[in-house]
Amino acid sequence: MKNLVNRWYWMLGFALVQVVVFAQTEDGEVDGAESLWQGGRASVALDQEGLAAVDKLMADYTGEGKVAGMVVSIAYRGDVVYTKAAGVRGAEDDRPLKEDDLFRIYSMSKPVTGVAMMQLEEQGKFELDDALGAHLNDLADLKVHNPEGEPTVPKQTITMRHLLTHTAGFGYVFANNPVANRIRSEVFTSTNLEEMATRVADIPLIYEPGTRWHYSIAVDVQGLVVERLSGKTFDVYLNDHIFAPLGMQDTFFSVPEEKFDRLLPNHTWSRQMNHLIQMGQNSFDEYRDVTFFSGGGGLVSTAQDYMTFAQAVANGGELNGVRILDEATVENMRQDHLGKAIVREGGTGENPERRGNRGGFGFGLGFGVNTAPSTANRSQGEYNWGGAAGTVFWIDPIEDLIVVGMIQLMGSPWPLGRDLHTAVRSALVYE
Repeated sequence: MKNLVNRWYWMLGFALVQVVVFAQTEDGEVDGAESLWQGGRASVALDQEGLAAVDKLMADYTGEGKVAGMVVSIAYRGDVVYTKAAGVRGAEDDRPLKEDDLFRIYSMSKPVTGVAMMQLEEQGKFELDDALGAHLNDLADLKVHNPEGEPTVPKQTITMRHLLTHTAGFGYVFANNPVANRIRSEVFTSTNLEEMATRVADIPLIYEPGTRWHYSIAVDVQGLVVERLSGKTFDVYLNDHIFAPLGMQDTFFSVPEEKFDRLLPNHTWSRQMNHLIQMGQNSFDEYRDVTFFSGGGGLVSTAQDYMTFAQAVANGGELNGVRILDEATVENMRQDHLGKAIVREGGTGENPERRGNRGGFGFGLGFGVNTAPSTANRSQGEYNWGGAAGTVFWIDPIEDLIVVGMIQLMGSPWPLGRDLHTAVRSALVYE
């Protein structure tokens, strides 16, 4: 894949701040997954006229030049009630943005990968407490850095549950340390997932498995698990078992040539000049002829396709008569699997005491989970994630509400998740 290092430098250098800040809420944490559902549905209706607040948010974001364009899709009680596009395609492309334009969703690929993994778990291909090495022999002898920085044998074995919850001990690329540097220069220059495994096997873990939540390459390793256990390449597996069954025709790693004109430009924000900068041709070319199928951040999609995926998950694994997961599996995925014992690494992934174990941030099997008590803007038990180019989504099981927001701005300085929460929830009607 062309210029993969550059792509992942941009993508992951900003990703964690976006997704963790989006997932965190007010301080406070509750005990146990079962408490997430207490209270039942709060709203009685969604006021269509009240969604004018979302129209205004989109008009403000695009009119003030914060983003070139934006698509928002909202579902309430099982029905899509709002899908609109605003603005233009890019800072240097003034054609109107369309609802079916293609977005780089980056880390919003991760929940899709989690669903693929749990399909295999349902099929009996693995159990959550299996050792990772039982299924990936080449990763059975990973070492961990000890306090002196020397590689040593871990005290715990990495399990599949660790892999699904970012508690396996893997590092990522956004830090400035030897492990992150090697992930940048070695892992994300791999031509495919098999080559990635060879390189990951030689890079030490950064902490003992099961002791810390740390955003990591674990989801890319999950893609390899899917390939090995299914006998299909990861892209083919996702298409055969998730995208095609659900009718998601616009979600892929490689953008088909006939759809390439729908792929939007990506952007950065210049703090010095206080305006958008459209990224160059590299940001397009890297989505041609992809061979490294990154479950952690490689997918392109539309707001409509991602809404379809989110609806299937929110509906207990089924949509329009097509079941991709059992309801009990989805129930397990959306619960917090960290509890209070696991240290969260904070907004940068390198500062474990930034917010400690408070902040209401939990993590399920592929999703961030809000464990804090419900507030005016966010429900306890909401599960969600975001992407490095500013994309966000969440599923609110108490309100029976799904929101997908799509922009293309790397390391966005704008709190789109928070602003969308405020705008959307202002349309909910309460008795």
